[in-house]
Amino acid sequence: MYKFTFIIKIPNPRFQVPLNPLNPLNLLKNQTLHITVTGLVQGVGFRPFVYRLATNLGLTGWVQNTNENVLICISGNPSNAAQFLNSLRLEAPLASMIENVSSNEIEPEIFTKFSILQSADCSDDVTEISPDLAVCSECMEDIEKEGNRLNYAFVNCTNCGPRFTIIRDLPYDRVKTTMQPFPMCPDCRKEYENILDRRFHAQPTACAICGPRYELFVEGNKISESIEVITDHVSKCIGNGGIALIKGLGGMHLACDAFNEAAVEKLRNIKNRDGKPFAVMFSNIETLKRYATVEKTEEQSLLSWRRPIVLLEMKSCDNLPPLAKNINAGVNLLGLMLPYLPFHYMLFQRLKTSAIVLTSGNFSSEPILIDNHEALAQFSSCVDAIVLHNRDIYNRTDDSVVRIIDGKERIFRRSRGYVPAPVRTALNADGIIAFGAELTNCFCVGKGNKAFQSQHIGDLQGLETAQFYEQTISQFLRLFRVKPTLLAADMHPEYISTKTAANFRDLPIVHVQHHHAHIAASMAEHHLDEKVIGVAMDGTGYGDDGHIWGSEFLVCDLLDYKRITHFEYVPLPGGDAATEEPWRMAVSWLYKVFGKDFIKLDLPLFREIDLEKINNLVRMIDRNINCPLTSGAGRLFDAVASLLGLCQIASFHAEGPMRLESLINKNCKELYHFEIDKIIRLDATIRGIVDDLINGADVSIIASKFHNTIISVIFETANVIRGREEINKVVLSGGVFQNKYLLEGSIDLLKKNKFEVYAHAAVPTNDGGIALGQLAIASKRRDKLCV
Repeated sequence: MYKFTFIIKIPNPRFQVPLNPLNPLNLLKNQTLHITVTGLVQGVGFRPFVYRLATNLGLTGWVQNTNENVLICISGNPSNAAQFLNSLRLEAPLASMIENVSSNEIEPEIFTKFSILQSADCSDDVTEISPDLAVCSECMEDIEKEGNRLNYAFVNCTNCGPRFTIIRDLPYDRVKTTMQPFPMCPDCRKEYENILDRRFHAQPTACAICGPRYELFVEGNKISESIEVITDHVSKCIGNGGIALIKGLGGMHLACDAFNEAAVEKLRNIKNRDGKPFAVMFSNIETLKRYATVEKTEEQSLLSWRRPIVLLEMKSCDNLPPLAKNINAGVNLLGLMLPYLPFHYMLFQRLKTSAIVLTSGNFSSEPILIDNHEALAQFSSCVDAIVLHNRDIYNRTDDSVVRIIDGKERIFRRSRGYVPAPVRTALNADGIIAFGAELTNCFCVGKGNKAFQSQHIGDLQGLETAQFYEQTISQFLRLFRVKPTLLAADMHPEYISTKTAANFRDLPIVHVQHHHAHIAASMAEHHLDEKVIGVAMDGTGYGDDGHIWGSEFLVCDLLDYKRITHFEYVPLPGGDAATEEPWRMAVSWLYKVFGKDFIKLDLPLFREIDLEKINNLVRMIDRNINCPLTSGAGRLFDAVASLLGLCQIASFHAEGPMRLESLINKNCKELYHFEIDKIIRLDATIRGIVDDLINGADVSIIASKFHNTIISVIFETANVIRGREEINKVVLSGGVFQNKYLLEGSIDLLKKNKFEVYAHAAVPTNDGGIALGQLAIASKRRDKLCV
């Protein structure tokens, strides 16, 4: 039996005994209502739910999908109609998200039954599209039963399965998905047309007779289509230290044994991925909890139908087989997830290991692969097995990443399971395309008051990713029927996203400052439209003075911003090279604080970096050669990580700050000195860190004191601004706030001092949320011009 855990809602089976609507004596008692339901109500079993609810209450009428919404007409006893409206929200399918239910009483009509009408495409408005749903427990039970779905790896129903990844157009019907090439067999057709069956109008429904199937390739040669042979071969491959490429829901994945260091190293070499942590999939929640600390909210995210990767703190596992040390490069934080496809469960049934590395099937800096031919061409020579299937992926998606901070699920990478659900704003977003940032890109398109954020695109410097970016923009415009009238882009003239906007169409462009967009994104998420104190902390963003910003204290609304203060500028020696070599920022700070005598200090840095390199860097600073000025908080974290000897050359983005966070001792309440004037001076902080290092203080205490210092800086600066501007709402945004200790500490200290605090949850705080802020600012500026 499959060990399966899933959070579900149980509908209330108690209904009133219905009146017979066809009895002429009851005609005068009947009421007819026309109901419109908006929100995420297609592809989630909503119409079958409406049908069952209506028939159980003795109501007649119909339900219909349109490209805008779901329309319902009910006729029957008024009390039953009232119960229908109440139950429509309370008992709706788990994955549905009802935005609004409006009802109007119309002239009484007589219907002989309750029917599901054919979908209608009636305007350019759109209803919402369901994200992809993890396989449900009932479907997993089906693959153990005799019949056409025994061991069938594509089993699904109205409660689970592919949605966004297969849809080509609206309304959501099979012919407009990549299931169109698979005509239903008589048995599947019977279920599909049976209103009482849970596969009623399940568009991707299929079985072994009529549906998609997996294929196994070894060294480019097709070996088998038998799922038993495939899972047996892949399990042996992984068990022997091999690498498998597996086509999943939104793209290809590379998999290996999570306990085998040699296999993990081989996987790193294939992906050309030096040190970035890999995600790990465990076979079940019980085993996962033996390796990681899992709080209640974290468990809810792990078990939800969205099935994201959840960032968790690892336990010390002295009595357990250890995970490969090179999975997460020694950082005490790991991205863990649970199976979400039938194939995952079937594979774990045969695997001898309880956990596998499961990472995107691509080479570093390229988008996740979706094409079978490309997969065979690129990976046949470097992996031990390739498992493909013949259902096309139309919309590629990576696995989403979340972290629970301050008791809330906060999305760091928004993709599978979350996209394309919109962010509902209080703004007129219609016709706006926001092109996002350069790194961790997502774009955003507006339809009415809804902002449809794209799935995670990635860093735009690579040709393949840039092509994926432009292709997905076109797909979103078509899918959501957006007629562009206004463009929004970053102020940085060299960003690929900015250039894409400039070359897009002959439309007006609103250029938005990076950190203003950060704050505006959180404001849009929380429906704020007033002046706030914005605290934006990240690594880099083009400032309106031509310098690199990243520690910004703003007073802003959705129209404009005023920069109040920031960390003091320091040189960024070598420009972008400093983001990959944190020791450069350490030298920059040391030189600023101690002058040329810094080289005499007894610091780990000088034992790890060649002295000649350091001297060359000082000469660059003196001569101002490729040394732009930066106030980036991320670069300060890099510098401190370097000073503590944690990271001199980064093998992945934000490695230094992550290592710094992993050292924190929560019992330490001390902090370093700093000075708030027209700018925020941290020279005393650097001096304090150096003194502690020379005096032999534990690095965990130094890391804790540094974090406490930044938390105090945020509060003290916000408090000064509150006193001056009489603003009590603080909005926190930027990639630095992915740091759990920093965000929780900042929220706690601000709230204790009576601030109203807002931080991202449904939208990434990193640059993946920038596009929403751009869209919000563009909308507000357009409205002002129209007044």
